[in-house]
Amino acid sequence: MSLSEELRLGITQLGIMPGVPIQEKLLDYLELLNKWNKVYNLTAIRDPHQMVSHHLLDSLSVAKHLWPGQWLDVGCGAGLPGMVLAIALPDRHFTMLDSNSKKTSFVQQAIIELGLSNASVICARVEDWRPPERFDGIISRAYSELGDFLRSTRHLISEQGKWAAMKGSPEQELERLPSGCRVERVIPLQVPGLHAARSLVIATCNKSEAT
Repeated sequence: MSLSEELRLGITQLGIMPGVPIQEKLLDYLELLNKWNKVYNLTAIRDPHQMVSHHLLDSLSVAKHLWPGQWLDVGCGAGLPGMVLAIALPDRHFTMLDSNSKKTSFVQQAIIELGLSNASVICARVEDWRPPERFDGIISRAYSELGDFLRSTRHLISEQGKWAAMKGSPEQELERLPSGCRVERVIPLQVPGLHAARSLVIATCNKSEAT
């Protein structure tokens, strides 16, 4: 099965409907990732077919659960999930943040080559970064434990903003949240080709206690 067929089948199983141009751009991103990965070791996954399930479909699995607005992807690495979501959700802006300059250089090049006007990348430590505006949503994929994720990004969330943490089985982490924070819901995810537990944790915090 070709990469295009795998992606199309996986998207159908996820129940989302990105058009052919978006699917082609996702594959263009995958091609860039595979090319740069040979030199810069951006991801441990080397097989492009495995990248479809573990990177593209895993990132796309949360797309229909995300709300409109300005988004921040913390610890974006090679642009996962931010780049994939920026391609799939062109009506939202995704800022990607990582302290690894090698990875943010790749993301910047991918943004340019793919012509994404709704994506940007910042190389900085999240604790030190103070942007002029806060975000409606902050997402992470395997960035840190949920409590640490909320604590380290609390200064970046808008008044009505929420967090979306991509997790495996998060039960134990739910018991160690910062003061004033709560889990709104845990959404089970089924990622085609990925035989592992996946979930999306939506969390909120009392902004009056934010630092």
